[in-house]
Amino acid sequence: MQTILLTVVVVSVISAILALILTFADKYIADYGEVNLVINGEEPLIVEGGDSLLTTLRQQKIFIPSACGGKATCGYCKVKVLSGAGPILATELPFLSKEEQAENTRLSCQVKLKQDMTIEIPEELFNVREYDVTVESIVDVTDKIKRVRFKLPEGETIKFKPGQYVQIMAPAYEGNDEEVYRAYSIASSALDHNHIELFIGFAGGIGTTYVHKYLKVGDIVKLNGPYGDFYYQDGEGEVLLVGAGTGMAPLLSILYHLRDNKVERKVRMLFGARTPDDLFALEEMKMFEEELHDFKFMPTLSRVTEEMNWQGDTGRVNNSIEKYVEKGENLTAYLCGSPVMIESIKESLAEKDIPEDHIHYDAF
Repeated sequence: MQTILLTVVVVSVISAILALILTFADKYIADYGEVNLVINGEEPLIVEGGDSLLTTLRQQKIFIPSACGGKATCGYCKVKVLSGAGPILATELPFLSKEEQAENTRLSCQVKLKQDMTIEIPEELFNVREYDVTVESIVDVTDKIKRVRFKLPEGETIKFKPGQYVQIMAPAYEGNDEEVYRAYSIASSALDHNHIELFIGFAGGIGTTYVHKYLKVGDIVKLNGPYGDFYYQDGEGEVLLVGAGTGMAPLLSILYHLRDNKVERKVRMLFGARTPDDLFALEEMKMFEEELHDFKFMPTLSRVTEEMNWQGDTGRVNNSIEKYVEKGENLTAYLCGSPVMIESIKESLAEKDIPEDHIHYDAF
């Protein structure tokens, strides 16, 4: 037994040493010098080679969305690389469809700038900016979710569409030796260009641990955005909002948009939670029921007991869809929650003959 343990320890130490050597060699010995980076056919940028494309673009104040800090686990940082990237890496394949591969789409966090490179990115990313925002307030809305309000620097503004998200940077702290960016949906009104509000649930990761354990009122935080193609779109018919947990955030921003612009559409919001203690923003829901044209907030709880005296719907959110959505109804749905929840809701809506192009979602 001791021999096996010793072998494991030796192999682990050797692996760690090799990893350090490779990292050192790549960073300090492999000198790629200056390379030309051409973006969308414009004049080339002269940049230092060696870093990832994601990092290099960020250094040029061009922000590509990335929710995992460049570890190839989110798949958000896709760009088209027309030349200079080399073959697709195994770490990229799980996130790239055959069509994307054929169109030269790559994960910018995995592509290293070792030679001249030509890329294409969406024009809207040039409008993304980074701000040093101040934490104005932190409120515990449940035992696991905090509502954080940030104030932009004096004289600076941000414009976003209701439903979009921003990224905040979690700096190094005790137990974490790296800076990482994490994505969170915006909960505030798009008419407020001086503040950003986020709901951040504790999940044990680098970003949520920073917010829940270290962030304080008055702290300065790096925030960039806005990002995302999940947002409210004008149209006719009913609006159906479905969410759970911090998926409340973009739906709340959509509700503010409907109120602020006096949109006269029937709106129903289905929200999944475990117990009454997991419900939040209830005062705002009451306000929307009073001020919107035709709005109802309809939560569904999955873990209720008789002692809770809950009078509303129980079970999964799907049950509410089966109960309240008419087959073939003219509606547009906005969904925000876990991938498992999103897929199940999409299936329930499909059974109600809701067209796929009427279903917009943000899975996190």
